[in-house]
Amino acid sequence: MAKRTAGRGAVEALAMFAAVPVVLVVASALAVRARLLPVSIGYDLLTLQVAWWLSFLAAAAGLLALILAVRNFGKLGLVALVALVLGVGSLAGFGWQKARLLSGPGENVSTDLNEVPGFGRMRSDAGGGAAVGADVCPGARPLMKQVAPQVAGWALEQAGFQVRGTGVGRADGSRDSFFFGFTHDAVIRIRPGRTDVRVAARDGRPHGGEACRLATRISEALHTDATAGG
Repeated sequence: MAKRTAGRGAVEALAMFAAVPVVLVVASALAVRARLLPVSIGYDLLTLQVAWWLSFLAAAAGLLALILAVRNFGKLGLVALVALVLGVGSLAGFGWQKARLLSGPGENVSTDLNEVPGFGRMRSDAGGGAAVGADVCPGARPLMKQVAPQVAGWALEQAGFQVRGTGVGRADGSRDSFFFGFTHDAVIRIRPGRTDVRVAARDGRPHGGEACRLATRISEALHTDATAGG
């Protein structure tokens, strides 16, 4: 029987522990999308709190695995490096995401702050906080031209939204994020000589400026169509 490498069990156990934060986040996201867990548990608690604190321990586990593997790096080095990448990577990823959530502009972006477009019957205006404009989201620009509702619907689709309706003077849509299924709603208001865009998160959580990015995509699509003569 081949002799088992000394320290392999400890290094492998540390590698498995280093993977716990990543596994917990993926499992939480799948559980929320499958409606097995509410967002308040799967995202607010398990992801932003439990997995975040576990990532510190995972990083320490990765470093410890590397130290234990030094004496027999030829046989244990790969497992130790995997543990280090998983542990330190999860901590760095959480740090980046936390900073992104805190630094992003508000999740309610409108190209018209004097008369913010409403979502009508699609939803109330709750969620996303007070509307912000081009001062914090430069890409969200009104189109100084009236477009057809079909063009507005096309612009929503270009930004990844599912069109919920088009009609005289407006087009509406919504978009669910891949992880956890967070919803952003969008409305394009069409008036003679001007077309405005508004995007807002349906919940009150920060999403790292996702509303700004989506409003920018819609605005760019509208301006591209106008430049092309559509």
